[in-house]
Amino acid sequence: MTANPSPRRGEIWTAYLEDLSQRHWVVIVSLDSRNLSDRASSVLIVPFGSHGMRGPTVEEFPPGESGLPGVSYLKAHFIQVLPKAKLIERQRRTLSSTRMKELVQMIRRAVDPDAPWDGSPGIRR
Repeated sequence: MTANPSPRRGEIWTAYLEDLSQRHWVVIVSLDSRNLSDRASSVLIVPFGSHGMRGPTVEEFPPGESGLPGVSYLKAHFIQVLPKAKLIERQRRTLSSTRMKELVQMIRRAVDPDAPWDGSPGIRR
């Protein structure tokens, strides 16, 4: 694990979630004012999964975009607080500002039944 991680919003990291024997890829979604603060010991993350299907709170990412070894699914309904101490390694890629806006909308749809979603493949709002 990284001794003093300084994660930034949109970065992809490997991290330990519940199971300390298995690494997971996650995206940092908390604001940098929290991420870089010495007084905050945790960050907000959304994990990737290796299986899934596009939906209101799930988006598919090809390996060329995420930098991960295969197709991955970002699952906004699994947003969680993660201690910074569980961050392992920063990956080479970060999400674009467009993808971060989409992720914020996915998080909103996970908690707001009135959040808009056009379920057509390839169309994002």
